[in-house]
Amino acid sequence: MKIKCIIVDDEPLAIRVIESHIEKLNNIELVAKCSNAIEALDILKSNKIDLIFLDIQMPELTGLEFLNTLQNPPSVIFTTAYRNYAIDAFELDVLDYLLKPITFERFCKAINKFYKLLSYKKPETLGNTSLKQVESEPFIYIKRNKTMIKILLKDILFIESIKDYIRIHTNKDSYMTKQQISVTEKNLPDEHFIRVHKSFIVSIEKITTFSPNYISINDKNIPIGRSYKAYVLSKLNYGKNF
Repeated sequence: MKIKCIIVDDEPLAIRVIESHIEKLNNIELVAKCSNAIEALDILKSNKIDLIFLDIQMPELTGLEFLNTLQNPPSVIFTTAYRNYAIDAFELDVLDYLLKPITFERFCKAINKFYKLLSYKKPETLGNTSLKQVESEPFIYIKRNKTMIKILLKDILFIESIKDYIRIHTNKDSYMTKQQISVTEKNLPDEHFIRVHKSFIVSIEKITTFSPNYISINDKNIPIGRSYKAYVLSKLNYGKNF
């Protein structure tokens, strides 16, 4: 089932931008568009909502004030033109803080954070989202040319950094996109993936052999960076196995 979300913003243009981003993704359903917090409150009372895209500067009740009124709010991504509310926002434990104008790439990064959060939540804490389906097939989106490509995490062998790009290697194919490897690392669950070098992230379950200096995945030898060695060997229980 799709992730159910609402947009709360008093600017029609801002709503249209977020709506157009949502339309490009298959697993998100826009339940309602609200021009103020009062409308949003009515929607939350009558619907199970998983995610709110919430503006901060709104008449009558700001996004911050509105969020403070909710006892068990859905996940919230703030969408605003103002940087100075960031500290207040994250004190409310929001998922992300998007500055307008919101690019599709930055929007997708926020959505990936939401999917990562799902893997740590119990089914009863979500609205109508089928968590079993999400947990069994977790994925990320990457941008190639003007298309967003869905890659299942279980298919990833390793990720290679090439200057300002990354190449994601799977059993079937490889996918290259413009992104810093550090950004990719943040969007991957650390119980399944590990950074072993400044230029490489590997899937732990895909490791076939390893030594203090190299990790092998199929026929590919991947170096373990000097500054990563202690953490990698500890994560792989090297001292207990050798």
